[in-house]
Amino acid sequence: MRFESFVAKRYLMSQSKGVFSLITTLIGVLGVAVGVAALITTLAVMTGFQNDIKKHVIGAQAHIMILGKMPEGRYQKVQEQIEKLPQAVATAPTIYGQAILSYAQSSHGIILRGLDAEQEAKTNTLVSSLTEGSFEAGENAALPPLVLGTELAENMGLDIDDEVVLVSPQGLAGGLPKMKRFKVTGLLKTGYYEFDNTIVYTDLQNASDFLGLKGAVTGLNVKIKNLDKADEVAAQIINTIGHQYTVKTYAQMNQTLYAALKLEKTVMFIILFLIIIVAALNITSNLILFGTEKLRDIGILRTLGASPAKIRHVFLLEGLFIATAGVVLGLILAFILCFIIANTNIVQLPADIYYLTKVPVCLQAFDILSVIFGSYLVCFISALYPAYKASKINPVDAVRYG
Repeated sequence: MRFESFVAKRYLMSQSKGVFSLITTLIGVLGVAVGVAALITTLAVMTGFQNDIKKHVIGAQAHIMILGKMPEGRYQKVQEQIEKLPQAVATAPTIYGQAILSYAQSSHGIILRGLDAEQEAKTNTLVSSLTEGSFEAGENAALPPLVLGTELAENMGLDIDDEVVLVSPQGLAGGLPKMKRFKVTGLLKTGYYEFDNTIVYTDLQNASDFLGLKGAVTGLNVKIKNLDKADEVAAQIINTIGHQYTVKTYAQMNQTLYAALKLEKTVMFIILFLIIIVAALNITSNLILFGTEKLRDIGILRTLGASPAKIRHVFLLEGLFIATAGVVLGLILAFILCFIIANTNIVQLPADIYYLTKVPVCLQAFDILSVIFGSYLVCFISALYPAYKASKINPVDAVRYG
């Protein structure tokens, strides 16, 4: 064992330490532990919520969207080209358009989306989000089918088999609005409020006819193998089909949402990290007090040949030993808290708002390592001044007046 480590451990474990010094040391350890536990637990919960939101958003959309009007023959060729890419899993045609949904003296501005349920099921989880009914109207149906989000249906008092009217803002010749009757055949819940309250779904043919597209579609959904390569695949798609279409990844389509989630997590990290900084200040005061109490011992070590650098190392090691004890205890507390939160109903959420009853928890190695590294860095900095001050003690004065 090195000289500095031996002395630092002896002083920390010394039975002759005063009660006050012992209390300040424990406060330093507990302060770091509470800060580490609070920070890791909070980051785990926020990451869990972020992943849950992303899952709902991506599940109802696509990994990559190709936007642009494509005639029937054209979009099928584009599908074949894209599906030949190594990262491509599946594609599905889609139609987006604006309309007004009218029912029982109430109206609501909505986004009409046309899709092929069979192909859509290969690109996302939208079809499996159905809670009632289906995307098909059935044989001999008099009216075309319409699927609504549960939030929109509840707000307008709609249910399965109700008849509604869609009004197109484009209108007909002569300035009259184009209107068409639909029958509600299904309800779905994606878990994302904006989708469940603003988007209605029908099949490709009826959406195309209503919006006057004459069999064309307004885009393609693309599912890929690795989400992390979305930007790379998007570039490959542009090179494959040309620049006449707009290609957007899931991150670009939800840029504002993801930016807000990232900012929120960063701000919470900074705020909670202040707890560790306060604990580090306790370590500083503890080491200053320790240097005052051990003034005579430091003088004796200097007269025996210990250099100022070795004295500095002793104090720095003491600060790091306290930090290590706090970090280890904090990690244990964090894992226990995360396990309790994830597996019990200690924190209950209203299912009608959050679509889940337990707080989601997701521990990420990067978050844990960032907290550990940050804690050690702050504790190391807090020990620099006491170590410097102790190394500057005059050995003769220390022995004489210590």
